[in-house]
Order: sequence, then C-alpha cells, then structure tokens
Amino acid sequence: MIGGNESCSTGPIPVSYITCLTYILGEWTGVEHIEDYLSYAVYLLWVLFPLAVVFLLPGVIVILFYISILLLHIYKRKNELREAYSSDFWDGAKLMLAALWDGHGRIWHGYELHGTENIPEGPGLIVFYHGATPVDYIYFTARLLIQNKKYCHVVADHFVFRLPGFNLLLEVHGVLHGPKEECVKNLQKGRLLAISPGGVREALFSDEMYTILWGDRKGFAQVAIDAKVPIIPMFTQNVREGFRTLGGIKIFRTLYERIRLPLVPLYGGFPVKFRTFVGEPIPYEPNITAEELAEKSRNSLQALIDKHQKVPGNIFRALMERFQTQKKED
Repeated sequence: MIGGNESCSTGPIPVSYITCLTYILGEWTGVEHIEDYLSYAVYLLWVLFPLAVVFLLPGVIVILFYISILLLHIYKRKNELREAYSSDFWDGAKLMLAALWDGHGRIWHGYELHGTENIPEGPGLIVFYHGATPVDYIYFTARLLIQNKKYCHVVADHFVFRLPGFNLLLEVHGVLHGPKEECVKNLQKGRLLAISPGGVREALFSDEMYTILWGDRKGFAQVAIDAKVPIIPMFTQNVREGFRTLGGIKIFRTLYERIRLPLVPLYGGFPVKFRTFVGEPIPYEPNITAEELAEKSRNSLQALIDKHQKVPGNIFRALMERFQTQKKED
C-alpha cells in the first residue's frame, strides 16, 4: 500500500515512489530490469529536449504571422462599412501589427534601429542582407512606421504568395513579386521599396561568415536607374545567430536548385541582440550601368557587415550583447 508522501511498501521495507513505480511497471509489463530502460529514456529526453526546442522555436515566427493574419480579418470584419469610403482603411491595421512585431522585437531581441536619417523623404530602394528568416526586416518596417511614420514596401519570392492564408497579409502590406516594371512604378509613385538581391538562396545557404550571395543579379540596380532613385544598403547585426539553417548539407542545396522551394530545416530562435544599420545612400547617377551600380551596392553592404559584425558569428557572444548598452562599431 502507499502511505505518506515519500514512500510506498511492497512488504515490510518502505521504498521510494520511483522505485515503487518502477516495480509496478515491471510487474504490469513483464519486462525485466525495466529501470534500465527508464533510465535510458530519461537520458534521451534530457539530451534531445534542448535539440527539439531549437528546431521548434522558429515556429513562433510562423505563429506570429498567422496571428497577424487573424487580426487583419477581425479588423476588416469590424470596419467593413468604412472600407467602402476610406482610402486609408488599412492604416490602423498596419499600426496594430507594427506594435505587435515591434513588441516582439524589443522583448526577444532587444531590437535597435540605427541610421534612419539615411532614409530619404522621397522614394528609395533599400537593399539588405537576407538572414535565414526575414524577421529582422519585419522589425525594421514596424519600427520605421511607429517612429518615423514611414512605410516600406518589399519584393518577396514567388513561393511566399503560395503560402496558405497569406493573401490578405501580403495585399495589406503591398508586397510585390516583381516584375521590374512594377517595382519601377512603385518607386515612381514616391514609395520606399526594399529588396534582398540574395533572396532565398542567401537566406538558406549563407552562414555565420555572412557571405553575400548575389550571383550576377543586377536587376535591382536597373530598377533604381530606371526610377532615378538612390540605393540604401541595410544590414542587421547577429541576424545569422538568431536563426540558422542546415543549408551546409549538400543534399538540401541540390534539392533547392532542382525544385526551387525552401525545404531546408531552420533552427534557432535564440534571443540574441539584433541591431539594424541603415547605411549612407548611393545617389542616382544617370550615366552609371546596372553592373557598376550593383557592384557599388554590394561593396556598400559589405562595408556595413565588416563594420558591425564580427565573423564568424557566435551565438553566445550575440546573447551577451543583450547586456551591452551601446552598439558595437567594430
């Protein structure tokens, strides 16, 4: 019988609850030395649990995306009448989502934004390094909208438009998938536009060395030339330490090149310090070629990385930077 809070008895000698439970399971299952199997199971749980957590934490970002979508549907339902008469119907919703994402950035990453004085009052093309997820860019747009009352549109990969339930979110935020002519039109309307020339390939297959993977892409430069706007480089410190991928495994690279879908596992979600730095604009020059402008843009972005990021990136160091009161310049 079981008596008290700390022991049970199978005879005249009292034993601990764990021993008692092991005895009962052994009798019930008929497995001899079941305590050895239980010890092994506990050991595996102890080893595998942290590993499972680092692969599950990126799911928090997915959950936040779908919370954002749900809030947009609620907002639309509550304001259906005003939608028919208002040209700025979604402004309130954008601010609401900006507060949600900015709050997450402040709490989880101590997010900071530096260099907003380099963003022009009129149109401009922001060119940024793509981390394993675009979460740093989302923090940037949220902070920019809250603090500077500016909104930045973005060019996204085509697969994003096939994600279930994302249509309303992409529509509200004016996300583009190209072509170049559409990007030029948006800039000519006086809008701020962002693009990562490295795109999904850079997101999945760059690493803690922060290698820029643009290949020979220069379409973004031609867009800036055609729209006669400056290019503004942007980089987020420690973005690779927040989230990483298994892109270094050859089979994932081969699979991506064949089907062009981002089927590379992510891990991380570590609460490392994020600081986004906006560099000095590269002004429009009428006689520059797309190749020359693309190279200048790459060099400007590389200069931001060299100035603000220690390589190779280190997760522990990035975590410790949460306790620094000033940004790291070197």
